[in-house]
Amino acid sequence: MADSERNRKILLGLVKQPGNDRCADCGAPGPDWASCKLGVFVCLQCSGTHRSLSTRVKSLLLDFFEDDVVESMKSKGNAKAKAVYEKAVPPFYYRPQENDNKVLKEQWIRAKYERQEFTGERKYPPPGYTTGFYEGMLWKKGKEKTLFLQRKFVLSEREFNLMYYNKEDSKGPKAVISIKNLNATFQPEKIGHPHGLQITYHDDDHTRNLYVYHESEIVTWYNAIRAVRFAYLKTASKVVLLLQLALKITRNYLKEGYMEKTGPLQKEMFKKRWFILDSQSRALLYFKGPLDAEELGVVFIGTESIGYSVKEYVPKTARGNKWKCGVMVQTPGRQFIFMCEQESEQKEWLEALREVLSRPMAPQDYIGSHFNKK
Repeated sequence: MADSERNRKILLGLVKQPGNDRCADCGAPGPDWASCKLGVFVCLQCSGTHRSLSTRVKSLLLDFFEDDVVESMKSKGNAKAKAVYEKAVPPFYYRPQENDNKVLKEQWIRAKYERQEFTGERKYPPPGYTTGFYEGMLWKKGKEKTLFLQRKFVLSEREFNLMYYNKEDSKGPKAVISIKNLNATFQPEKIGHPHGLQITYHDDDHTRNLYVYHESEIVTWYNAIRAVRFAYLKTASKVVLLLQLALKITRNYLKEGYMEKTGPLQKEMFKKRWFILDSQSRALLYFKGPLDAEELGVVFIGTESIGYSVKEYVPKTARGNKWKCGVMVQTPGRQFIFMCEQESEQKEWLEALREVLSRPMAPQDYIGSHFNKK
């Protein structure tokens, strides 16, 4: 008969070992669940997906472990499972982290263990994100309306572009989007759908957004976009390590949220605007609302050595502003004044802006440093 307390002590010792001390799937520290058949230690959220795969999942702290299960866990562990199930993960494929949204984690787990896409064995048909061409219908938000309508999207590695059509049988695309400056990031809360994806790109000196979702294929779309972006970066870059390129494929924005903004004279009415801080492009973009298709303006965030600074600020006039926690961004050509509703938000914006400010500028950043506008 199994000794419950002895087995629990063994498992609690195993989960502290390097490799086992973080969730096998999202890297969250201190996993306290075990996927018994696979022999891996996972966090609470990832354990739910393992359970949906008909895999027996147990709590290290609450459940009883038989002797044979403990021996299996001792012989396996996270590192050995990773060597098998993550043997051939493409460099462009996004590996979810602890704070990523649920659908990314769920599809990563299913791709690893259920579909076994990364074991190195040839799959037929191949996963859609590996073919260099992907097409299908996505629900897309209208430019002026909040209504989502189905639109046909076509992604091409050969052309390095993403096209969408207003109708499935349209003769020509509504838009042809270059993959060069395209970014894709999951925005379930903002879009109001758990599979919501924001696609951002540059067009005619403006930053534009598309808001889309798909009930079952959005992660495949996301990784297909990343695959084409990765192929483009390889052709456009000099000899660079693949891991360095992988960091530039797509990114989450450093911070988003509402602030109030006044004009260049600092006497104009304060207006509530939605801000996005893109650390990779060093751009603070602002929109009328969180789901706007086009930005109203951009503030480039340089470094202190070329005349940029960020600090707390209380405006001399308060015409129209309801919020009292100020942030001042000084650029070589202008002072920008923003107001936050709460001190906690002011602190978060200051920390995020200073993080960008402290990072050395890359050569390509100087090209964009002129685009402070409006």
